[in-house]
Amino acid sequence: MKYKDYYSVLGVEHDATQGAIKSAYRKLAHKYHPDVSKDPQGEAKFKDLAEAYQTLKDPQKRVAYDNLGSHQAGQDFQPPPEWETHFGGHASPGQPSFDDIDLAELFAGISGGGHRAGRARADMPIAGRDYDVAVEITLEDAYRGTQVSLNLAVPEYNDQGRMYRVERTFKARIPKGATDGQRLRLRAQGGKGLNGGRDGDLYLNISLRPHPLFRVVGHDLYLALPLAPWEAALGASIEVPTLEGSVRLKVPRATSAGHKMRLAKRGLPKPHGDEGDLFAVVQIAMPTELTERQEALLQELADTSKFDARAHFKQDTHHAG
Repeated sequence: MKYKDYYSVLGVEHDATQGAIKSAYRKLAHKYHPDVSKDPQGEAKFKDLAEAYQTLKDPQKRVAYDNLGSHQAGQDFQPPPEWETHFGGHASPGQPSFDDIDLAELFAGISGGGHRAGRARADMPIAGRDYDVAVEITLEDAYRGTQVSLNLAVPEYNDQGRMYRVERTFKARIPKGATDGQRLRLRAQGGKGLNGGRDGDLYLNISLRPHPLFRVVGHDLYLALPLAPWEAALGASIEVPTLEGSVRLKVPRATSAGHKMRLAKRGLPKPHGDEGDLFAVVQIAMPTELTERQEALLQELADTSKFDARAHFKQDTHHAG
């Protein structure tokens, strides 16, 4: 079925008072009434206005409408599962379909009592709204796990159906090994259900704060590892950082830039007890200043070495010819 944004139709905010809703309706209804409007779409607009007003002016209908969640106007959407049991004749067994139900039908029978096929009961259970919140944590928090405290302003309604914001504090445990883009669900921590409907859920959308040393890919970590030219040429035993502290790494002789060395199980924990890996990617770091002696040694190496760093250029040119 198609979603209709009743607030947008009336030109009011989602937290508008009943008085503001009534005032907006009267102004627009006068403008688009078929007897006075010269707008070719006036009659259709007037119908949409009446439909929107009939829903939003009634506190119980308004709460039910708001609990459908946020959608774009005209967007296809499916009402909560609780609606299915209150509509008849629209779906084949096991395959509920709401395509042929007008949105206005969902709220036509909420107030006024009585129940018949295609009409909602006044006491029907309505699920609470789900909330999504972005949570940024450090890589160290993801490695060890952490607890976060969230202060959120969530919508609630008074007896007159007017929405207001209430500050709520949530404490959530982020398990170790949480990854960038992961979505964690806290059951029944979202909006309150109506008439016995289930409470909504709170979803935490995890993002990892950029780290000065490590790049994260899934549960693996990548570290840019600078080596001095002589360390790369002669080999070395060096210290490299990990999330658990420094470890020693043996660099083999004649190590080239871009070479990737694996430190097994030094990445982020995985859900079932395994760990990712840490990959140290070699970079050759040149000294910015040289003494006369150092420069002479390098010149001696250049004069005596037969190593051709670009020999593959000649091979590629030969094959191309």
